[in-house]
Amino acid sequence: MIHLQGITDLPRLPRGCAVSIGNYDGVHRGHAAIIAKMRALAPGSPIAVITFEPHPLTVLRPQLAPPRLTPPGKKLQLLESLGVTHVLEIPPTRDVLGLEARQFWDMILSAVAPSHVVEGPNFNFGKARGGNVRRMMEWSAGTSTRVHLIEPQEVALLNLSLVEVSSTIIRWLLAHGRVRDAAVCLGRPYSLIGPVIRGFQRGRTIGVPTANLAVQGQLVPDEGVYAGRCVIDGTVYPAAVSIGSLPTFDDDAFQVEAHLLDFSGDIYGRTIEVELLDWLREQRKYSSIESLTLQIQRDIARLRGAAA
Repeated sequence: MIHLQGITDLPRLPRGCAVSIGNYDGVHRGHAAIIAKMRALAPGSPIAVITFEPHPLTVLRPQLAPPRLTPPGKKLQLLESLGVTHVLEIPPTRDVLGLEARQFWDMILSAVAPSHVVEGPNFNFGKARGGNVRRMMEWSAGTSTRVHLIEPQEVALLNLSLVEVSSTIIRWLLAHGRVRDAAVCLGRPYSLIGPVIRGFQRGRTIGVPTANLAVQGQLVPDEGVYAGRCVIDGTVYPAAVSIGSLPTFDDDAFQVEAHLLDFSGDIYGRTIEVELLDWLREQRKYSSIESLTLQIQRDIARLRGAAA
């Protein structure tokens, strides 16, 4: 996959390619449907995604900027796995965000002349969000570019309620610890990515060493203990993942810790990815370290049973 950066790289996209514009945070089932549509419309042609990185709200209204679901490197990896051949990341500078929608659209038509553009119904772009799919259709009339609208992807959550897939609903589900429902919307388990840092090493004292992840800028699900897994050097290790503080140790610091079953290597300083598969239990303060240790052993037994 060819990775381009900056609006000045627009002319480096292949002329006549299929294009989609959007933030693409999470690269969820809705995004996958857009990319599949592009591939069907333009078989054998380059498939390009134009995305703002980071989210424009980080510049316009930082206090309202949503926490990201996928770090930039992970987003690129996921897009490539879906068949995207070119990604153009545009930093959301004031100059770029100040472009009128028609200006931005004309730049794309002039530089790329895409054969097809595919978007969802809630797509808006340009200054004051002045552009949308209907206007793109109007502005491309008489050109070789065809604009296509794809309907939202609807999925059934575990409680059988139907929702339209979006990055917003995925963030809500994760904020409530519903990682299995988030996986339904994503099309894969949600994962946390970060370097392993040294903690207080309390886990070692009770026979449960943990990898402490320094997760930065990525949405961390609700506090609790989760069933997860992690791949280290090609081997998959089931993991018990603790998110939150350590009340039994009277420690209020927020932490993400993963105990990898049957792993004994040194991974300090390495960046790892931990997938969250299910919610096991809430965080709580135990009456003693011994009680906490017994509960952790029960958690591990559940993990082994699920992995068997």
